[in-house]
Amino acid sequence: MPTKIQKLSLLSDMISFAQIDGKLHDKEYLFLSMIAVQLGIDKATFDQLFHQELRTEIIKNEFERIQQFYRLALLMHCDGVLHEKENIAIHEIGINMGLNPFAIKRVLKAMEQSPTKMISPDYLLEVFQEQLN
Repeated sequence: MPTKIQKLSLLSDMISFAQIDGKLHDKEYLFLSMIAVQLGIDKATFDQLFHQELRTEIIKNEFERIQQFYRLALLMHCDGVLHEKENIAIHEIGINMGLNPFAIKRVLKAMEQSPTKMISPDYLLEVFQEQLN
């Protein structure tokens, strides 16, 4: 289970990613607030994250890195507009997390083709585990 500092870092990274296209859409804010609730972060602390930068914490657990990558990918799709900057950034972030580039591409393509822009957790893990073999 991540510590509070790690949770704040995850959320801060997501906020930075959401603003990569130059603005924060209402749907992105709503999605981020739902993630904050899921992580146990109160609204006041969540809102403060928009006005401060936290040092990015390195995620050591591979499952948590995959989970954070998927959260970012969902965030990328939630405003209904896929910006080129977001697409480039999500690939760079995934690679910097140590995730396999081929798995990243497969997951993003599957999400893009899905009518809901979501994929099953089993498929997500399967794609990344295949690349380990």
